[in-house]
Amino acid sequence: MPSSADRRPTLAVWKFASCDGCQLTLLDCEDELLAIAEQVEVSHFLEASSVSGPGPYDLSLVEGSVTTPQDAERIQHVRAVSRRLVTIGACATAGGVQALRNYADVAEFRAVVYARPDYIDTLATSTPISAHVPVDFELRGCPIDRRQLVEVITAYLAGRTPDVPAHSVCFECKQRGTVCVTVAHGTPCLGPVTHAGCGALCPAYDRGCYGCFGPSNSTNLPSFIPLLRRDGMDTLDVVRVLRTFNTAAPEFDAAARKELER
Repeated sequence: MPSSADRRPTLAVWKFASCDGCQLTLLDCEDELLAIAEQVEVSHFLEASSVSGPGPYDLSLVEGSVTTPQDAERIQHVRAVSRRLVTIGACATAGGVQALRNYADVAEFRAVVYARPDYIDTLATSTPISAHVPVDFELRGCPIDRRQLVEVITAYLAGRTPDVPAHSVCFECKQRGTVCVTVAHGTPCLGPVTHAGCGALCPAYDRGCYGCFGPSNSTNLPSFIPLLRRDGMDTLDVVRVLRTFNTAAPEFDAAARKELER
């Protein structure tokens, strides 16, 4: 039996309500993933293998939001068997697109979508993992960025804090030399209030940022929203652009509700 000094750290990847896109980002790391696999033991990752170790796990990556009573119980188990728990993606960090249910009647949704809604056991809301258990780190994005994901995993393997910038997408536009679409063309863009990580992909193709990575750490939405109005958005446009991938993020949620009160 190997000694504790020889034991490789164990990694688990869990899925809750989501599209699996963030787990696929991990699989798409390819060469980087092979290097990581040499340093860790992937004990639980059903997207990649049906073989599952019992835990406990040194690092758990959790994709998806909590939308059922069963998942509300299961995340407690995941937290209990995880030394470090990192949420990955907009569903896990902000409830995801499915959090649009938070503003509507879920019973009505069930009746419209399902022929036998009595078979569906769901919660009235879709909530991030942090609403249910303590989280050690949140990795944002829809989907997450592979470079940031590798940084988070390697940082925890090395016993340090992940170096993931908290600034806005505007910094990434400047880094890649992209002309500001708002200044140059009057295009509405969420870049100034959105967390960096995508590499400013949309502005590089002359499109405004859609806010895929959620609010940055320095949002000033009361000052920012008048700029969206200046560039042609009305109240419903503003609400719609804030209620997408990160609709339940507190900053976006509060701003959208305030708009509807106007």
